[in-house]
Amino acid sequence: MYTIGIDLGGTNIKAGLCDDSLKIIDKDSVPTLAYRPGEEIVKDMAALAERLIERNQLKIGDIEYVGIAAPGTVNTKSGQVEYANNLPFKHFPIADIFKKYLPINKIYLANDANAAALGESLAGAARGSKSSIMVTLGTGVGGGIVIGGKLFTGGLNDAAGELGHMVIHVGGRLCSCGRRGCWEAYCSASALTDITKTKMNELRIKGIPSLLFDCADREGKVSARTAFNAKVRGDKHGEEIVNEYISNLACGITNLINMFQPEIICIGGGVSNEKSGIAEPVSAIVSTEQYTRHNEKKTQIKIAALGNNAGIIGAAGLGR
Repeated sequence: MYTIGIDLGGTNIKAGLCDDSLKIIDKDSVPTLAYRPGEEIVKDMAALAERLIERNQLKIGDIEYVGIAAPGTVNTKSGQVEYANNLPFKHFPIADIFKKYLPINKIYLANDANAAALGESLAGAARGSKSSIMVTLGTGVGGGIVIGGKLFTGGLNDAAGELGHMVIHVGGRLCSCGRRGCWEAYCSASALTDITKTKMNELRIKGIPSLLFDCADREGKVSARTAFNAKVRGDKHGEEIVNEYISNLACGITNLINMFQPEIICIGGGVSNEKSGIAEPVSAIVSTEQYTRHNEKKTQIKIAALGNNAGIIGAAGLGR
C-alpha cells in the first residue's frame, strides 16, 4: 500500500507518493494561487494526487490514505481548517471537499508545522526517538511536538505547538500575534533580518564601517544570513548580532526542554542552513541552563534532515 502526503502552502501545493517506509517515490507541485476560492484550491490538490497515482500506474485502491498538511488552526477530528490567515479558509471542510474530487476513504489532516515535526520523527533527524520537538526558524517560529510517537496537539482545540508565541522578554518587541516579547519576534528569520537592518542603520548614521554592508551588497539584500556571513569574516558587529540571536534561541529551546524533556530537538527552517553555526553554540548554552544539566541523559539538539520534504513525509505518515 501507498500513501500520499500533500503540503499545502500559501505559494505552492506539493504532493508526494510514499511507500511503506515513507520514502518519496514521486512528487509534484502546482502554484496555490491563494486568492482563489477554497474549493478551487482543494480541487487542484486532488488533481495533483490523482496525477501521481496515474503517473505511477496505480489505482485509487492502492492508496491507503491521503494526509494533508495545512497552515493555520486545524481540527484533526472534523477534517476542517478553522482558520488560516494566508488562505481563504474559515471553518473550511477540506477533507470532505477533497473526497468530492478524489474518492479516497481516509483523509488525515494536520497543521503544516506539526506535520513537518512528525516527518522528522518518523523519517528524519529524530527517527527512532519516542519524543521529539521540531523548531522551524523561517518567516515565523513554528514547530511541533511528538510524544510517544504521536503528535501532541492539545486537548482543547488542536492548536498546541505554537512554540514561537511563548514570551522570552516581557514587554519586548511587538510580535505579529499582538503580544510583546514572543520568541518569534527575536528568532524568526524575519526578526533576524530586521535586527540586522536596525544595526546597519545605526552604524550608517554614526559613520562606522562594518562588513555587514559588504555582505549585504554581495547578497543583493539584507537577509538572515548577513550577520552570520559577516561574523565568519571577523566582523565584530555581525558577531554581536549573532551572539544575541543565539542567546535568545537557546533561551527558548531551554524552556522547551524544561517543559517536555524530549529526546531530540530538531532545528529546521531557513536559519538552520547555518548548521553547526547554530547547533553547537545553542547546545553549549543549553547544557549550562537546562534544569536537568546534572542528569546523565540530556536532550540532543540536531539540525532537521528532511528539508522541504518534511511536510510531505509528515502528512504521508499521519495515519500511522
